[in-house]
Amino acid sequence: MKIFRAFRVEETRQAGKTSRVGRFVSMDETMLDAGDVLIRVICAAVSHRDALAATGQAASVRRLPCVVGTDLAGIVVSSAAPRFRPGDQVIATSHELGVSHHGGYAEYALVPGGWVLPLPAGLSLEEAMAIGSPGLAAALAITRMEAGGLKPENGPVMVTGATGGVGSLAVDMLAGRGYEVAALTRKAGREDWLKSIGAASVLPFAPEPVRHALDKGRWAGVVDVLGGDVLSGLLASTKPNGMVASIGMLSGTVLNTTLMPFVLRGVSILGIDSVYAGFSVREKVWERLSGDLKPRHLQRISQKVGFDALPDVFEKLIAALACGRTVVQIAPAGDTEDSP
Repeated sequence: MKIFRAFRVEETRQAGKTSRVGRFVSMDETMLDAGDVLIRVICAAVSHRDALAATGQAASVRRLPCVVGTDLAGIVVSSAAPRFRPGDQVIATSHELGVSHHGGYAEYALVPGGWVLPLPAGLSLEEAMAIGSPGLAAALAITRMEAGGLKPENGPVMVTGATGGVGSLAVDMLAGRGYEVAALTRKAGREDWLKSIGAASVLPFAPEPVRHALDKGRWAGVVDVLGGDVLSGLLASTKPNGMVASIGMLSGTVLNTTLMPFVLRGVSILGIDSVYAGFSVREKVWERLSGDLKPRHLQRISQKVGFDALPDVFEKLIAALACGRTVVQIAPAGDTEDSP
């Protein structure tokens, strides 16, 4: 049985204290979880959530030990799922990957067939990981808002957390669709970068308590990853019949608002879940991600690093020093080996 590398979170006990530690380990196929599709992982991606899990700073990993990494892309080695054959290029994002099922930071992954999608035509494995779960979330938000009537002529769209994975991809996609995009960020010095990927204006993050149930309507649409008082304020300043997509809660889980935006202006708030979205939904949205919603500036938004660089990437994400997306080259460049 071939031995391969993985980055795994484990529980350790020192001086009477239990903690979680992530480290590189050696594994073989018998140590993988149950699944239908054995994948030779070519590349994966890193999100802030992955960084917290990998460094033991979040309890999102529900079983230990666990290979972390919520997104992966690679080549099918073998499959009990009839949809896939050896040699197929595939992607798998979210579900329980890196949470309660071994995830993407390993040279091999064994995954349930229902979590796997063929690589969409028009995307490389690396491009798919530059998009990943954050891009899926952003595309779900845009798709649902447009289904509810959002159009470029309705007015500007606000994107919060604009330098993050979801935010930067949403800025790029919306601008590509012809929307005027306002980007909200707490990171100083990123205005030129945000404008280079499509933002028409950049606003500094300045949290203030919500003072009015309704403010002047400014936004035809909102893509929000912050939640809390930021989302409350944006609801109050959304235009009549505007659409607000709620994706994250980095600034708070409590929503302090009134019924006025909904009853007096007809504002709609849409909850976006890219983790457990069904297979048919994912398939349709990934079609758009390889077509009309394909980000135009993936090379500016993403960076690629080697497998050994993972710990450094985690530190930068946690310290809020990174922007956009990070793709991890799991297999050596040019390696297309497809059997363990």
